[in-house]
Amino acid sequence: MIYYITGGERSGKSSYAQNLALSLTNSPKYIATSRIWDDNHKKRIDRHIADRDKRWTSVEEEKEVALYINPKEVVVIDCVTLWLTNFFLDTKNDIEKSLELAKIEFDKLLTLDATIIIISNEIGMGVHAQTEVGRKFTELQGWMNQHIAKNADKATMMVSGIPLTLK
Repeated sequence: MIYYITGGERSGKSSYAQNLALSLTNSPKYIATSRIWDDNHKKRIDRHIADRDKRWTSVEEEKEVALYINPKEVVVIDCVTLWLTNFFLDTKNDIEKSLELAKIEFDKLLTLDATIIIISNEIGMGVHAQTEVGRKFTELQGWMNQHIAKNADKATMMVSGIPLTLK
């Protein structure tokens, strides 16, 4: 079962995903995909870690998330945007190669006997990116979000802390 949760920044996606995971199991796993970019980002990561109690198993993995998911587990993957950033930077901003690699890794999730809650951002709904690289990344994110949503069993969009069922 794959749950896809999307929305804007600070829309309540992570809290919703964590509460969903805890409603499904008393021992969920959290896979964090972020690289630590700066002190401010590190503080944000630390806040997310502090939000989770001892019931959670935390794993940090930048790209190969499927490797850390065992049968029957309930797993939150947070988040697609940072996960895609890792592919995008490692391919020197190559949209096609990044999308190919991300789809290959995501498609591995479809074969697992686990409950996966995957969080993403709708960055294309915000301000138009001013840089070429920003516009490229927005395209990459949109295409990957479509791929995930199409393959997810359930899709939810968070708006101002309110979950809206898409699928």
